[in-house]
Amino acid sequence: MGCQDLTYCIAPDDKNILRRITQQLPLSAAAQFVLNQSRVDSIAIDPQTGNCRLILCVPELLAGQDLRQVTGFLQEMTCLSSLIIEQRRINNAASLCDQKEYLIQEFPNASPLARRALLAADWQWDEHRLLITLRRILEQGVLQREAFETEFSAFIRDRFGISLELSVRVEEDPTCYDELDCLLQSLPQEIGDAGSAATAADTGKGEKSILGSLIKGKAMEIREITEEQRGVIVEGRVRNLELKELKSGRCLLSFDVEDETCAISCKSYFENLAEAAKKTEALKDGITVKTKGTVMFDKYVRELVLQPDHITKTATPVITDSRTEKRVELHAHTQMSTMDSVVPIEMLISTAEQYGHSAVAITDHGVIQAFPTAQKLTRKSKIKVIYGMEGYLFDEDISRSYHIIILARNTIGLRNLYRLVSLSHIKYFHRTPRIPRSALVEFREGLILGSACEAGELYRAMLNGASVDDLSRIASFYDYLEIQPCGNNEFLIRNGEVSGVRELQELNRKICEIGRINGKPVAATCDVHFLRPDDEVYRRILMSGQKYDDADLQAPLYFRTTEEMLAEFSYLGDELAEEVVVRTPRRIADSVEKLQPIPDNLYSPDIPGADDDIRNMSYDRAHQLYGEPLPEIVAERLRMELNSIINNGFGVLYLIAHKLVKKSTDDGYLVGSRGSVGSSFVATMTGITEVNPLPPHWRCPECQYSEFADPGAFGGGFDLPDKLCPHCGANLKKDGHNIPFAVFLGFEGDKVPDIDLNFSGDYQAVAHKYTEELFGRDNVFRAGTISTIAERTAYGYVRNYLEERKLPGTQANINRLVRGCAGVKKTTGQHPGGIMVVPRQMDVHHFTPIQHPADDRTSGTVTTHFDYHSISDRLVKLDILGHDDPTVIRMLERLTGVDAKTVPFDDPATMSLFYSTEALGLTPEQLKSQVGTLGIPEFGTRFVRQMLEDTRPSCFSELVRISGFSHGTDVWLNNAQDLIRDKVATLSEAISARDDIMVTLMLKGVAPKTAFEIMESVRKGKGVKPHQIDAMKAQNVPDWFIQSCQKIKYMFPRAHAVAYVMMAFRIAWFKVNLPLAFYAAFFTIRAEEFDCVAAAQGEQAMNAVVRDLESKGNEASQKEKALLAVMETAREMVLRGFAFLKVDLYKSHASEFLINEQALLPPLAALPGLGAAAAESLVNARSERPFSSQEDLRVRGHVSKAIIDLLAQQGCLGDLPESDQLQLFG
Repeated sequence: MGCQDLTYCIAPDDKNILRRITQQLPLSAAAQFVLNQSRVDSIAIDPQTGNCRLILCVPELLAGQDLRQVTGFLQEMTCLSSLIIEQRRINNAASLCDQKEYLIQEFPNASPLARRALLAADWQWDEHRLLITLRRILEQGVLQREAFETEFSAFIRDRFGISLELSVRVEEDPTCYDELDCLLQSLPQEIGDAGSAATAADTGKGEKSILGSLIKGKAMEIREITEEQRGVIVEGRVRNLELKELKSGRCLLSFDVEDETCAISCKSYFENLAEAAKKTEALKDGITVKTKGTVMFDKYVRELVLQPDHITKTATPVITDSRTEKRVELHAHTQMSTMDSVVPIEMLISTAEQYGHSAVAITDHGVIQAFPTAQKLTRKSKIKVIYGMEGYLFDEDISRSYHIIILARNTIGLRNLYRLVSLSHIKYFHRTPRIPRSALVEFREGLILGSACEAGELYRAMLNGASVDDLSRIASFYDYLEIQPCGNNEFLIRNGEVSGVRELQELNRKICEIGRINGKPVAATCDVHFLRPDDEVYRRILMSGQKYDDADLQAPLYFRTTEEMLAEFSYLGDELAEEVVVRTPRRIADSVEKLQPIPDNLYSPDIPGADDDIRNMSYDRAHQLYGEPLPEIVAERLRMELNSIINNGFGVLYLIAHKLVKKSTDDGYLVGSRGSVGSSFVATMTGITEVNPLPPHWRCPECQYSEFADPGAFGGGFDLPDKLCPHCGANLKKDGHNIPFAVFLGFEGDKVPDIDLNFSGDYQAVAHKYTEELFGRDNVFRAGTISTIAERTAYGYVRNYLEERKLPGTQANINRLVRGCAGVKKTTGQHPGGIMVVPRQMDVHHFTPIQHPADDRTSGTVTTHFDYHSISDRLVKLDILGHDDPTVIRMLERLTGVDAKTVPFDDPATMSLFYSTEALGLTPEQLKSQVGTLGIPEFGTRFVRQMLEDTRPSCFSELVRISGFSHGTDVWLNNAQDLIRDKVATLSEAISARDDIMVTLMLKGVAPKTAFEIMESVRKGKGVKPHQIDAMKAQNVPDWFIQSCQKIKYMFPRAHAVAYVMMAFRIAWFKVNLPLAFYAAFFTIRAEEFDCVAAAQGEQAMNAVVRDLESKGNEASQKEKALLAVMETAREMVLRGFAFLKVDLYKSHASEFLINEQALLPPLAALPGLGAAAAESLVNARSERPFSSQEDLRVRGHVSKAIIDLLAQQGCLGDLPESDQLQLFG
């Protein structure tokens, strides 16, 4: 029969079916007897989820292990996603009471004292509940502290599938008080032995019970877990913590526990989300816990998982360097050593601090890209970072280089190091960035040079049998000599270069002797590539992915303590070991100044009068629009913004942006703003952005009258009703999008502005060239980027490593290995439009070295060596981005003569495209879409079209909100979408952009600074803090708004969304009013893929292409997905009564779709396989004279025989003969 929520309940005809099915299971005789006497009462199945509940009537309760075995067998046999067997005693009155001793024994969350009380208690079935009567008040207190009623009910439900109502009461028994003294004497011991909840609050050792009892046992290594077992204790860091509410209403707690050897997933179920959150409130990602429970095979994930009964927070283990006088590490690599070191920069520094070392050197291979992060991390730290590099030194032959350690002693040395890095990347790159000895000599001032590892010049010479004199000559070039633990160089034994460990020791002794002879100090280093011995697995995986044959033979390149290093070099004798391990490294470290790789302040280009220009432009334009005197709201906004901009030295940034935008618009190319620059009214008044951030208002273009709408009454100025000027009768202009300035420059107005501008892709190179004219070619560099291994890529490395070696891997351990590999540098690149400007009076090496992107020596582009994020607050960064929208607008204006800036943003027909197809003259059935936004930027994808169908926007501000939804992370899905669908919030109320938070909270009465801080926390994915929640609740901010803030991971600024929607709306206007121009621009600029054959054949052919592409679903390639979007738009064009012509060898443009009456003529480049260069070549050739033959076409058009065949297949050649000779004799 049908049940609620489409769950089907079945009463089986054969009640004994279970007995026959389970006879093949290896159950105990007692369990088999119970099953033989049992019958299936009913089966409830949810067809949507595949979840099943089986009601089994039993004469006796099945033991937990037997019940789990039967459940697992049936679930696997039936392929159900979830199966719960609920046992019901046939007589059902005393079923639990009869099993009291067994249940108390099985219940895991009771202390010995609680067990004693429960065994002595009276258990009775009282009609509908289990009634437990205790004998002492004291016992009741123990059970209450252990949350017995809740825990035991959950235990019975989880273990036996029985929902239980439980009541505990006390009936004092006077005869039991003789036992009280004995009980009290045993109480501390029993509680201590069990670690019960009564004393589990805190042991004073950083241990605290989170769930169940305090765990006292010793943890095992997770890698030792290979089979199902009970009472397992593991200890490690919590990772991937998640509380997930199930459809049943129950809650699943899942997390990984990760130790140094492996990781395991943990799962626990709770009655509901509130209970789970309360009981596990202290459980956080990153803390260290002991977990005790049962290891079981989880059929869902098909691996062993731990079901915790007890969780205890423990102190995070700390490895310390116990030596009083400690060493300093002078040779350490971070994740910036490309695909080689797995040490995060912050972990290297924190480990050195943890050891109590006074300093640590960073010496990555050929690069210094860890410097900015190191500087940031140690700004308030006592530890000194020694900034250096392990370089590649060569003499005359660049193909033969040696490793060398270069440390910066002082500021002069730091700048010289930067110069050497630039030279090695720009001029002397040969597989690695190499430094000629002559350059090193030239820029040696302020540097300390070390002889490095076995790949260094000195060590190589020793291996090659150089004489003492030669070794002394080599050593004289260096400031100190380096030795390393023998284990670092064991590969030399495998390679046959040395005979064994003794010879490695002798080589180190020899270096010490050379140092003594030549007065050169000798320092022992670790050559750190991972932090602790077990971390070598991460490097092993990366090297395996790079196909190193010896990837599994990792040298012990870990960060040793002083005692560990002294033990390594004990063969040198105590005195010499102390000298090389401790004293020499400390002396070198002491000689190094505490340096600052990047200056603190912003260094802007010097443009005399910039501040006055910005102020004057702003007020002049404001007076033109709003008259004199300015309305108070306008005057105050200008005053506030200009004070912030000018006082913080940002005026020159505004002036530069103004010049770039003005040049582009003067040259006929509209510029779109992006990011939050539209939050600045000064940016609007200086022509940098079209977005007006003032509150919604009307203004008169004739007499400058203005009127501001009531706060909160309208979502944006374009939504205002039409109105006539009360003074002169002119139609009032509508504007204003209510965007706080704080979104751009921070609440105090001192955040360095990031002005992002969308230039036409066709104009981007011109804009870049213009920056060189403004500031000088040697002062303009592309913004460099650093690409690191993402978790998805790391996952591939880990899976391949495990599969190649046929090693098992639980998901938890794979996650651990992925984290260890992620973040390692892969390569470098460049920002798509970022330009870094160095003031004319300064050298770039005051801020960063330079290099080619991806170390491509053939590239004419020079980028910053440091990732641009690290220096964008120190140098002016201009985002001159190439974008299609301005290019489309330019082409539309050229084809139609219409100025796109005159398009009204409240045009009803254009607006209707976003909720219907009526303006296209098509039905939704024809178009196979409820909206008409195909080909409209921001709104043409299937995802956003579905969003439009769900929300049916009716005004411009709602389009802005949808743009915000579509660009955010966890803003629409699982958030606003549900709120709007469930009618909890409206489209205009749900949070879509970061500004919504600040504006809404201020309208509610929250203090502006608090509103700003909440907005910043949410947009960074950090949710809201308890005191911020209190501030919101105090102003009656609804709970759904607060919960929505907690879910968001990333948000768009409203100014960005407004700018995008303005461009999109203009383009949509052309689609409605001048459709062929719209389609010509769309296919010319946006259609990278196009099937010109199907297009020319008409609607049926295009329908076939669309159906074929749709049938591929998620399996479609990116190229096929792009083609689908284009062909849907092409079909729409044909449905509107237009047509595509065949490509014409003589009439088609090389790359542009041409309007031909009521049709479009595709370009030559639209032919499959015919590139843009070949198309241009054909057009150039035909302009000289008509082609006389296919041979003439091939020769003059510079195209291949394959292109000729392609043109013939498409019918482009007509009756053109194969050759002129045939024509002659024809």
